[in-house]
Amino acid sequence: MKQESFEESLGKLEEIVRHLEKGDLSLDGSLKAFEEGIKWSRACEQKLTEAKGKIEMLVKAEGGALKEAPFKVEE
Repeated sequence: MKQESFEESLGKLEEIVRHLEKGDLSLDGSLKAFEEGIKWSRACEQKLTEAKGKIEMLVKAEGGALKEAPFKVEE
């Protein structure tokens, strides 16, 4: 099975959410869609965690040496 990119996984998750928001699924259909959504949500979370780890490993310290540092989002 092909490994989807973050963008593909997120797109599939968004599609499931739109389908669920329509409200035209049966209870069983809604549960199946929800389960599929959880799968894609976890795939996205895993890819974000991997990306965060790469960023933390690649932050340069003074003098050019690489060091681990947390990624900080500026508000």
